[in-house]
Amino acid sequence: MNMRLPHKALVSCFICLAAILSAPAAWKLGDSLPDLRGQQLEGTLPDSLKGKVVLLDFWASWCMPCAESFPVLEEFHKQYQDQGLVILGINTDEKRGDMEKFLKKHPVSFTILRDAAQRLVAQADATTMPTSFLVGRDGKVRFMHAGYHGQASKKEYISEIESLLKEKP
Repeated sequence: MNMRLPHKALVSCFICLAAILSAPAAWKLGDSLPDLRGQQLEGTLPDSLKGKVVLLDFWASWCMPCAESFPVLEEFHKQYQDQGLVILGINTDEKRGDMEKFLKKHPVSFTILRDAAQRLVAQADATTMPTSFLVGRDGKVRFMHAGYHGQASKKEYISEIESLLKEKP
């Protein structure tokens, strides 16, 4: 029995393996936040995130915990923005209209961006909605949250945000 793979099948296997090995790994604690300007995000990024504490929140319009977390994130934005907190809500919906409909029901004043290409959400490996990353003034991922669990999550966020804001830029 001849066990040789046809040339095209072998080449396809190598291409798939190369793609898997070169795919960016999920973000881990201590990783640097990637340059968001090169991520094909829709919306306007703040001029600079350098020296800021960043709460990067991946969310979707169909996500009930996301709807629950939005008023809390808005509260954090109003309470901590003058101390150096920047909140970036990264929408992962395929359709812009779904995002816009959600934002009409849950308006916020923090920055909303849309990851229509699903590039950033894939890099972060944010498979649970919402998934949040807290980035310190040093630009490193310091805390991660998968899901939103009401008051327990809110307390954790407050503790983490306040500890990061106390750090020197």
